[in-house]
Amino acid sequence: METGAITQYVDVAQLVLYAFWAFFFGLIYYLQRESHREGYPMDPGRENGPKIDGWPSVESKTYKLADGREMLSPDPNRVDGTYHGQPSHGWIGAPLEPVGDPLLAGVGPGAWAARADHPDMTFEGEPKIVPLRVADDHGVAVQDTDPRGLSVFGADGEVAGTVKDLWVDRSEMMFRYIELDLPSGRSVLLPMNFARIKKSGIYVHALLAEQFVNVPGVRTPNQITLLEEEKIMAYFGAGLLYATPDRQEPLV
Repeated sequence: METGAITQYVDVAQLVLYAFWAFFFGLIYYLQRESHREGYPMDPGRENGPKIDGWPSVESKTYKLADGREMLSPDPNRVDGTYHGQPSHGWIGAPLEPVGDPLLAGVGPGAWAARADHPDMTFEGEPKIVPLRVADDHGVAVQDTDPRGLSVFGADGEVAGTVKDLWVDRSEMMFRYIELDLPSGRSVLLPMNFARIKKSGIYVHALLAEQFVNVPGVRTPNQITLLEEEKIMAYFGAGLLYATPDRQEPLV
C-alpha cells in the first residue's frame, strides 16, 4: 500500500477531494439561498411585497438593529417601491422601458428601493445628514469655494436655481447635498456627487434646468430620510440616461 492509502481503493487525497466537493456544494447552496432573501421586487405581474419562490426556499431571518428595533428579511409584509415601465420585448427578462416621465418611472438608472422612511442616525442618536444652518459647528474649508449664493446650471447651460445651503454628514465629515432655491420658490436637494463646483457656479450634467422642478422633496426641512435619499439619487441617476432622448442612442 502506498503512503496515504487507507484501503486499496481509498486514500487521503480522495477523501480531501470529496470533502472539498461537499464544502463547495454547501457554499453554492448558501449563496444561492441568500441571494433570494430580498425577493424579486421587479417581477412583472406580482402582488406587492417580495416574491420568494423557486429553489432553494428561504425562511425569514430576524435581525436586531442597534436602536432596539427588529426587522425580517425577507419581510412578507414589506411594501416595495412602485415603478412605471414595460418590457421592451416579449421575451422573459427583457429590459424595462419607462412609461410616462422617465425620470420618475423608477426603472433603469432611476430605480429605487423602499428603504426605511426615517433619517440615518449618528452614534449619539441625532440625524446624521443636516444643513449647515443646523450643524453650525461645521463649515466650508477656507481654501475651497463656498458655493452658497452661486447659480446652479443644468446640462443645457440654463440656470436652474441658486444655492441656499449645504447639507453635511456629521459622521463622515463630508458634504452630501447642495440645497438650492428654484425660481418657483421650491427648495430641492442636489447630491454632491452630481455637482461640479466652480467659482463661476455649480454645473450639473445629469438634468436640464427645467427638470429640477420635479426633484423629489423632503418631508422635514432640516433632515432627510433614507427613503428620500433613495428617491433623490434615483431621479438624478435617471437623468444620466433619460434627460434627453439622444442619451439613449449609441455613441457611434
